[in-house]
Amino acid sequence: MASEKVETVIAGNYVEMEREEGDPKSVKGKLSNFFWNGGSVYDAWFSCASNQVAQVLLTLPYSFSQLGMLSGILFQLFYGLMGSWTAYLISILYVEYRTRKEREKVDFRNHVIQWFEVLDGLLGKHWRNIGLFFNCTFLLFGSVIQLIACASNIYYINDNLDKRTWTYIFGACCATTVFVPSFHNYRVWSFIGLLMTTYTAWYLTIASIIHGQVEGVKHSGPSKMVLYFTGATNILYTFGGHAVTVEIMHAMWKPQKFKTIYLLATLYVLTLTLPSASAVYWAFGDMLLTHSNALSLLPRTRFRDSAVILMLIHQFITFGFACTPLYFVWEKFVGVHKTKSIFKRALTRLPVVIPIWFLAIIFPFFGPINSTVGSLLVSFTVYIIPALAHMVVFAPAAARENAVERPPKFLGGWAGLYSMNMFVVVWVLIVGFGFGGWASMLNFIQQIDTFGLFTKCYQCKPHKA
Repeated sequence: MASEKVETVIAGNYVEMEREEGDPKSVKGKLSNFFWNGGSVYDAWFSCASNQVAQVLLTLPYSFSQLGMLSGILFQLFYGLMGSWTAYLISILYVEYRTRKEREKVDFRNHVIQWFEVLDGLLGKHWRNIGLFFNCTFLLFGSVIQLIACASNIYYINDNLDKRTWTYIFGACCATTVFVPSFHNYRVWSFIGLLMTTYTAWYLTIASIIHGQVEGVKHSGPSKMVLYFTGATNILYTFGGHAVTVEIMHAMWKPQKFKTIYLLATLYVLTLTLPSASAVYWAFGDMLLTHSNALSLLPRTRFRDSAVILMLIHQFITFGFACTPLYFVWEKFVGVHKTKSIFKRALTRLPVVIPIWFLAIIFPFFGPINSTVGSLLVSFTVYIIPALAHMVVFAPAAARENAVERPPKFLGGWAGLYSMNMFVVVWVLIVGFGFGGWASMLNFIQQIDTFGLFTKCYQCKPHKA
């Protein structure tokens, strides 16, 4: 077994642990560090940006058709900033929790800290249970969405098999993510994944402009409240990818440097989502209301086929991102989380994939399911719970006085921070969960009434005889 070197660096009151696996001077060690062992701020940035925009890139034009151009752009900017704010809050709570535990001489070298453990350590078991329920349910359906997206995309290259059959196939492929130990090992995948979404976003933009507007194009959105809030909630979901924030932070060598990473990742993501969604909606208008996957409207070329293939690979990576925290929870539940055998952990993880596979076959509604998950799960997991938790943790004067990370002065200190948190809670509770939940559930039920559960091919054109 390779020896492990641990260097402890004291930075203020925060104990950082830097780990080097194996001999870094050997060829194997160098290759491993280059492709496998990622813990820098750059790795965290690639992980955040790659994880934030995957298949949702293909549904944002659909959201624009529901919202209209102006509202679509404004909601992206608004929820992008709000998502960055709550990611910042989560990072503050993680640092606070880890600092307190390390003062008690707790060693996290063989243990991945997760969001529900942060809530447990800072606020007790009731907060832990709420956080565990919402986080696990969101990540479960996030993984389901990736499988649905895989089947939806590959169908545009090969329609000899229906989408349900493709879901079976990709479910088996995605199950191989059980062999990736942690986010520490996604270095090369995060980098490749972001290149893939960058290509796809600019393909959608350029191809739509070259295609031009379809004859008689109409841009009637927003036309109905149900559609408006469904589209808004899909964008809420888009910038709610930080249900894995704690795990990404824990994979970093210096996790307290995370604070601005998510904001920088969001700004880059906006350079992909705004041009692509605007261009596709400009070209196809209301046609997108019945085509939730933007690739379905563009003519088949080698560039579109390349985008489909790249998105398939990226969705496989994103499946791993969404599922890995679930693997950790399951490992801790059955007591193998600290086992060093990758094969034993992989076998233990396999049961997690089965319900994901099954749910993707029951609800294959590409597009509408994003909004439903966004309103009912992301609203609490990513926005409401972190904002409330931060306020409760630092409500006592002693907690504010001894806080590891104090609010920046430009926010107006603790008063400004609390005001921001209250705004997030009220807005997301009323607009995201309230109106968004009502609209997305109506839309989701309509899809079930129209297509039925276990439908073989959602939004597929009938084959010509």
